Amino acid sequence: METSTRRGLLRAASAWASIYALPTLAQPSSGYPTKPVRFVVPYPPGGASDVTARLLADKLTESYGQSFLVDNKPGANGILALDLVAKAPADGYTILMGNVGPNAINAGLYPKLPFDPLKSFTPIMLTTSVPIVLLVNPSLPVHTTQELIAYAKAHPGAVKFASGGPGSATHLTAELFKDMAGIDIVHVPYKGDVPAMTDVIGGHVTMTFATSIAAASNISSGRLRVLGTASKTRPKSLAAYPTIAEAGVSGFESTSWGGVLAPAGTPPAIIKSLHTHLGRVLAQPDVRDRLGKLGADVVAGTSEEFGSYLQSEVTKWSAVIKTAGITPE
Repeated sequence: METSTRRGLLRAASAWASIYALPTLAQPSSGYPTKPVRFVVPYPPGGASDVTARLLADKLTESYGQSFLVDNKPGANGILALDLVAKAPADGYTILMGNVGPNAINAGLYPKLPFDPLKSFTPIMLTTSVPIVLLVNPSLPVHTTQELIAYAKAHPGAVKFASGGPGSATHLTAELFKDMAGIDIVHVPYKGDVPAMTDVIGGHVTMTFATSIAAASNISSGRLRVLGTASKTRPKSLAAYPTIAEAGVSGFESTSWGGVLAPAGTPPAIIKSLHTHLGRVLAQPDVRDRLGKLGADVVAGTSEEFGSYLQSEVTKWSAVIKTAGITPE
């Protein structure tokens, strides 16, 4: 006969397996999905949002037994993609790979949008958080965030910061840093994070903020020096570096996040189903490992938590945009 201990271990093993298995879950009464689901990405192929969406789409296809097809719709800082999803039928067959730029920053950057950044969408799940890092050329005589702040105060207007473009997440992160640290630094915009980092490496500008994904090769090669991370807490992928808040800029936080949304009015049963399947997908060790190698931390959480976070992000970045007087090109 089995001992009680053995029976307990078997029950625990069975429960553990059920968490990480990907069976076809019980469907809503509509039988959703009965046809392929369009997964819209506001960026071209190859970037962090696209790579994340393709990984999720493949796993959702396995989970549901129905195709989830990535559809890249870049243009107008993500406005084209969000407009498409906002005006799609609210039936669960068009969903969005959201991002801090199109879903939060644009709300404060553009006076008029063809949709409501909050009311036109139903949040499903905040999926990932990608750390943003503060980078300088290694020849600069600073090794910490506080040393950079002291340097900037000693040389007002002389410190130049590169960004991925006006109104980009990296631009606004630097503007937030400028305001909270009380320093006078000058914006030099570029068309993307890569050319911005290239000119920091070349010594043409002093500093930049970039996502850990974009900066990974320059950090590992020593071409750029990390002073700190903009995360609220130290991300797993960059645990060796202090946060900027830890370094003395209390309350400073900026991350590049990703999350899945649907058109407003999508039936709650479908939202619940997608949330459940996404949770199962993000719990898979291979998914967490692949995202970790990209420098992304899995977030997950409830739909309601994502909705509250999205509102707070819109409020925060709208205030930064107003204070800095930023306008779209």
